[in-house]
Amino acid sequence: MGKRSCPGDLARFSVAVPEDLLAAFDDLLARRGDDANRSSAIRDLMRAALVEEALKTPDAEVIGSLTMIYDHHTGDLTRRLDEVQHDYTAEIVSTMHVHLDHHNCLEILALRGTGARIYELADRLLSLRGVRHGKLTCSATETSLEL
Repeated sequence: MGKRSCPGDLARFSVAVPEDLLAAFDDLLARRGDDANRSSAIRDLMRAALVEEALKTPDAEVIGSLTMIYDHHTGDLTRRLDEVQHDYTAEIVSTMHVHLDHHNCLEILALRGTGARIYELADRLLSLRGVRHGKLTCSATETSLEL
């Protein structure tokens, strides 16, 4: 019988890429200035692709953040933002609110829950009149943290 792999075992494989693509990739790693090497960078890209695929499943557990910039003087926007957020208290782990200037606020929500609920929350908040910019970033799922 052959040797069985354990989750922490490393597998080696070869990848053929154009030289200019590899040079650009190496330049990117050098600009980052950290200890990243090709292997760890490719592992990160693989994990990101797996997370992105998992996020397409509505019942997948998602961890992420929602960033919004809005004009708090727009109608009753502050009240509407609060109402929506109160409907998702199980998914909102934490919030940070920053006053940017006299009109504009930055709000960041740390989120955790099923993809369906997280995307629904983001859609409801970002569609409110007065929200000038927003972006949902889902960076991990429960299972991807184990990869």
